[in-house]
Amino acid sequence: MSSPATLAELLAQAAPDAPALGAPEHTPSLTYGALAALARRTVETLNALGVGRQDRVGIVLPNGPEMAAAFVCVGAGATTAPLNPAYRAEEFEFYLTDLRAKALVVEAGADTPARAVARKLGVPVVELQADRARGAGTFALRPLDAMGGAPAQGGPAEPEDTALVLHTSGTTSRPKMVPLSHRNVLASARHIRETLRLVPEDVCLNIMPLFHIHGLMAATLASLAAGGQVSCTPGFNALKFFAWLDEVRPTWYTAVPTMHQAILARAGRNQEILARSRLRFVRSSSASLPPQVMAELEQVFRAPVIEAYGMTEASHQMASNPLPPRPRKPGAVGLAAGPEVAVMDEAGSLLPPGAVGEVVIRGPNVTRGYEANPEANAKAFTAGWFRTGDQGVLDEDGYLRLTGRLKELINRGGEKISPLEVDEVLMDHPAVQQVVTFAVPHDKLGEEVAAAVVLREGQTATERELRDFAALRLTDCKVPRRIVLLPEIPKGATGKLQRIGLAQKLGLAS
Repeated sequence: MSSPATLAELLAQAAPDAPALGAPEHTPSLTYGALAALARRTVETLNALGVGRQDRVGIVLPNGPEMAAAFVCVGAGATTAPLNPAYRAEEFEFYLTDLRAKALVVEAGADTPARAVARKLGVPVVELQADRARGAGTFALRPLDAMGGAPAQGGPAEPEDTALVLHTSGTTSRPKMVPLSHRNVLASARHIRETLRLVPEDVCLNIMPLFHIHGLMAATLASLAAGGQVSCTPGFNALKFFAWLDEVRPTWYTAVPTMHQAILARAGRNQEILARSRLRFVRSSSASLPPQVMAELEQVFRAPVIEAYGMTEASHQMASNPLPPRPRKPGAVGLAAGPEVAVMDEAGSLLPPGAVGEVVIRGPNVTRGYEANPEANAKAFTAGWFRTGDQGVLDEDGYLRLTGRLKELINRGGEKISPLEVDEVLMDHPAVQQVVTFAVPHDKLGEEVAAAVVLREGQTATERELRDFAALRLTDCKVPRRIVLLPEIPKGATGKLQRIGLAQKLGLAS
C-alpha cells in the first residue's frame, strides 16, 4: 500500500469499522469511517464559510477527543493552528495576529478571552458543539459571525499544503512560526509508527496537551497512521491516571519526564491496577529523561521505556531508542528515527562519532523553514541541514547523547557546563525526586551553577548535604554553588521544566 500523503488519505486507509478515537468515562469510540466522514463534512462546512486550503484556523479547545478530531478534520481542508486555552488575552492577540487567522474555533459555551480578542481583530468565531453520544470526538461547527464568499482554494488539502502551524516556545526571543506540510507530518507519523512497531490493535492513552507537537504527532497521528486507537483524556492528571489505565487498557502512553515522575509518585498505592496493566511499552520525549527515572518506570510497569528526541521543526520525532531486543541506552535519546541525524561544528563541518557539536537533521519530516523570518532561517540551515540548537555526541553505535541546549549551557568564566550532567549526579541522591540545574548571574564569572531540587515524600536533605554529594562526583567548577529546595519546580505549559529564566523566577538573578 502506498503511503498516504494527506490527512484525508490517512483516514481512508484504515479499516472503516475500526475504532480511531476514544475517551475515558466509558465514551463510545469513533470509527475510522465516521472520522473520515466527519472530516469531509468539516471541509464542506469550512468551504461554505469561505475557509479553504492554506487558510489558518485558530483552534482553542480543551484536551479531549474533540480537539484531536478538530486537528485532523480541519487539517483535511485548511491549516490548523492549535493554541493553548490557558493563554491570556494579550497572548491570543499576538498569536491570532501573527497567524493571520481566517477563523477561530472555540468550544460552544466556553468562556475564553480568545472570543473577545477575535472580535477585536475581526476574526470570525466558529463554535464547536460536541456530540459524544455519536462517538468520541464527534462535533458540528456553527459560525457566530457573518462569513461567506468562496475560498481561494476549496476541497481537500494537497501534500505540499500546510497542515499545521505551531510557534516555537520563545523562551529567549519572539516565538517563531513553524509551518508543517501534510508531507512533513505524515512522514513523522510514519517514522513513529515504525519505531514503536504500532499495529491496529494498539491503544494509546493520550495525556499530552494537544496544542503541542508531542501530543498531536506521537499520540494522535502515529496511532492513526497505524490504524490503531488513541484515547484522549482531558489532560494530564496524576490522580486519575491509574483509573484511566484500568478503564482504557492502553498498550502504551507517551509523556514528558515530569509527568512520568508524578505517575511514579502514585504507583505504590495502585499495585492492583499495575498488575492488570497491559502496557507494551512506555514512551518519553520532549525533555531528557533521567536514567534513574527510566529504571524506576521499567521496574514499576514491567515494560521497556523508550526515550525519544523531538522538536516542533522536525514534526516531532528525530531519534529514538529502539524496542527490545535491540538495546536501550539510558541517558541516550537513541538512534536516528526518521530523518538523518549528524553532529556539526560551528563552521558547518560534520563531526565523527565521539565528537561534541550541534545536532543537525535533514529529512522529509523537517520544516522547509520558519515563516517570514529570513534571519532565523539563515542561522538554522547549513548546507541543507537544520541546526537544532542542541549540543550532543553520537557514539560508535549511532546512539545520540544530548549534553544540553546550546543556549542553556552554563558559561562559568569560560568553562561551558552541561546542566544535564549536574542533574544526573544529583538525581542519584536517594532523597532527590526532581532536579533542574540552571545558570545564575555572577559579577566576576558571568554565570554560576545553581540547582532547584524537589525531595521525595518523607525524605530530608540539606543544601550542604546535596552540595557535598555533588562535590564527590563532579569537578569543582560544576558543583552548584546554590541549591534551592522547593515543593515544586516551575514548569512550562507542556509540563517541561524550564531552565531559562528560572533564576529570575526564584529571585536569584540580582
